[in-house]
Amino acid sequence: MIKSFKYLLPIVVLFSCNDSKEKEPPKPEKISEIVEVQAPILHLEEANNLAGLPLNCVQVEYPNKLNQTIGSSADLKTPKTLHPAFYGCFDWHSSVHGHWSLVSLLKQFPELTKKREIEQMLLQNMSADNIQREVDYFHMKHNSSYERTYGWAWLLKLAEELHTWDAPLARELETNLQPLTDLIVEKYLEFLPKLNYPIRVGEHTNTAFGLSFAYDYAKTVGNEDLEALIAQRSKDFYLKDASCPLSWEPSGYDFLSPCLEEAALMKRVLPNDEFKTWLADFLPQLKDKNFNLETGKVSDRTDGKLVHLDGVNFSRGWSLYEISKDLPEYAHLKNIANAHITYSLPSIVGDSYEGGHWLGSFAIYALNTVARD
Repeated sequence: MIKSFKYLLPIVVLFSCNDSKEKEPPKPEKISEIVEVQAPILHLEEANNLAGLPLNCVQVEYPNKLNQTIGSSADLKTPKTLHPAFYGCFDWHSSVHGHWSLVSLLKQFPELTKKREIEQMLLQNMSADNIQREVDYFHMKHNSSYERTYGWAWLLKLAEELHTWDAPLARELETNLQPLTDLIVEKYLEFLPKLNYPIRVGEHTNTAFGLSFAYDYAKTVGNEDLEALIAQRSKDFYLKDASCPLSWEPSGYDFLSPCLEEAALMKRVLPNDEFKTWLADFLPQLKDKNFNLETGKVSDRTDGKLVHLDGVNFSRGWSLYEISKDLPEYAHLKNIANAHITYSLPSIVGDSYEGGHWLGSFAIYALNTVARD
């Protein structure tokens, strides 16, 4: 509006010479009404539906994307041979968070219809021997940075979920997983001091996402070294950031919001007063109660990349809930989060394998975030 006045001003002045009547100032544009969206709730029926997604893939070996660096012909092995615990769901990280999904749902809903089947799958896949072979894979010559940091983050989220589940099954699985958990923690401690610049993309390598889940794990289990390192590196990377271009998002393949993931991380590591000061510079528009954000639109859910936009709706949802937690002046962001989650939730169950092998985890995590509010 200001820009248009700039170019119209000479015309207004010209005509005022021949018109003694004062012009009325333009009326402000009418702000569109904000539609209230009910917070989505994860109930037993929905949990059973969502459990079907990882159940249908954690022991499905093909199709498979190994993301493997081949050192010699000896490295050419089947996915299940290379990754006996996490070989399903198309790729390693999706298999890891598929297992997280089953743990999270079983933890919340012990009356799940396929409880016994889920328990058997978890015990079979996450045996002590299988986890040790996963550890061995990371120690191979070309694999030290394998799944950095997206898969690492989900592995620690799985470990955190097991740690906070008071059940004999959880203790057994947590013990089995511990060698791999310890290795991933070591990798974070080794890698983060060497990372000079954060990665600000909307896909797997996004640094803020990788730090957020690892920070949650560190706080939950009391790993002070990891917690302190992540807090410091987050400040090193992001504390001076301002005016994040949220209007540029999403990119065509995004399943994470670079701006909102960063804000959600800083909410974790800064005291509320410091965070509010930082957020006012980083995303000042969020404080406007009339702020809105259009959901990501998926044009083809059979396209493995285009379906990422359903993921960005879920991750925006969990980020907005994190950002607004304990901050009444930002409570209106929860309605935007509800709209994003509600928009994509009906599309993922019964969807093609391109989305079904991973989107359930995003939906569950988003719904869990709503429930914790």
